[in-house]
Amino acid sequence: MATIKIQQTKSRIGAPKDQKRTLDALGLTKMNRIVEKEDSEVLRGMIRKVRHLVTVVE
Repeated sequence: MATIKIQQTKSRIGAPKDQKRTLDALGLTKMNRIVEKEDSEVLRGMIRKVRHLVTVVE
């Protein structure tokens, strides 16, 4: 299956609690950290929720 690399580019400080939990579920706990996850509709929905805090790295 295809994978996606996600990088947290902005701080979670000041973000609502549900967005912080979404970042935790993605495995992003610090700035500029990159995680690689399997591509799925659920994952894309999580990325969409915090799209202002993360970028998808190619």
